[in-house]
Amino acid sequence: MRNFVILFVMFFTILGPSIVIAAVGFASIRALGRNPSASPKILPAMIISLVFAEAVAIIGLLVLFHIFGTPA
Repeated sequence: MRNFVILFVMFFTILGPSIVIAAVGFASIRALGRNPSASPKILPAMIISLVFAEAVAIIGLLVLFHIFGTPA
């Protein structure tokens, strides 16, 4: 049962930021397709949002490993 809980939490810890990364990529490509000259404004915002999404995934995994990594 403990392994199932770990797998379940890991799945949702990775799924959330993955959806955010996909949405940011899709939105930035659409924005660049509509207005290519706006790339100096779009690129930094895209990079910052991708970094935050990845940081959420890493923090979630670290919390998961900290909670379930200690022997019971």
